Amino acid sequence: MKNLIYIILGVVFGIVMYKAEAASWFRIYEMFHFQSFHMYGFIGSALVVGVIGIQLIKRKQLKDVSGQPILIAPKAKSVYRYLIGGIFFGMGWALVGACPGPMFVLVGAGVWPMLVVIAGAVLGTFIYGRVKNYLPH
Repeated sequence: MKNLIYIILGVVFGIVMYKAEAASWFRIYEMFHFQSFHMYGFIGSALVVGVIGIQLIKRKQLKDVSGQPILIAPKAKSVYRYLIGGIFFGMGWALVGACPGPMFVLVGAGVWPMLVVIAGAVLGTFIYGRVKNYLPH
């Protein structure tokens, strides 16, 4: 039953993203050309909700669905790693026209070439997992 709730929430999230045009290649194109505030507002509102959510989790010491305390490990501060990762993420986003969340939304909307993009993302994640110990972090 619990998994069904997660599936329903995922479907609702996908519908909201699609209806808000967050998965629209044209909206993403406008964003990268600084022609529209639409995506910046969408990303900015997600950032605000995320920051508030993380602060609530930390301050209220909330527990996950199994009753375990949610522990958020501190991240290592390094400009180099975030700069390189951000460049790769941004290049992929600009070339494909979708970040990871909207890729699945677009498949659900019938944009079948996104299956190739998802396969590439899975392959890239697999390769990173195999070579991450050899990379500077």
